[in-house]
Amino acid sequence: MTPFGAASAAPIAPVHHVPLSPRELRAQAVYRLQVGLFGLGGIILLISLANVVMERVTLANRAAALDPTVEASATAANDPLVDMGVAPELPVGAAPAQQNPSQQH
Repeated sequence: MTPFGAASAAPIAPVHHVPLSPRELRAQAVYRLQVGLFGLGGIILLISLANVVMERVTLANRAAALDPTVEASATAANDPLVDMGVAPELPVGAAPAQQNPSQQH
């Protein structure tokens, strides 16, 4: 006898997995498809951006190689920031300007 007074032929077992309805299965499939397509689109976008950058670099290298006015520097580059144009080029032997003590506050 069971606690509710009815006899049961099969023992009661907990249900660990509830099957999904067709609507839920379809919603999961659509969600997975959306995530996959957005991921694929993002990767294609990154690859095309890298391709554009590489083409621009190739064009710049070709233009620099064909330009007869550009000459190689006779001295080795000492300061990469100066080469990029970020910092001003300072003479090597010049000392920084000294301020007069009377001008300081």
